Amino acid sequence: MNYIALGRRMREERLKLNLTQEMLADDVGLTTAYIGQIERGERSLALDKLVLIVNRLGVTIDYILSDSVAIGESISDNLMLQLFSNRSEDEKMVAVNMIKTMFSFLDENRKP
Repeated sequence: MNYIALGRRMREERLKLNLTQEMLADDVGLTTAYIGQIERGERSLALDKLVLIVNRLGVTIDYILSDSVAIGESISDNLMLQLFSNRSEDEKMVAVNMIKTMFSFLDENRKP
């Protein structure tokens, strides 16, 4: 289990929501010190605590554990699903159009 990566992802998601460690801790019924230890990769956490945290952060457990969980689908497919979660339809379409443009460029500049 890569606790450092887990903690880093938790911290990134917390900051995206403009939450302090104290705010997150209060929301999920944990201590600020415990949240800090998790984010630094110094401490593991029980599944029930992980569920509370990811639900508050609005992410999935597989995203938080992506360095530790072997999944059947490709990593890139799952990463795309995670990136698209919690996005509006307009934001998703902007991303899809950017990807289409990038792939067109790559196809046009592909060496035979």
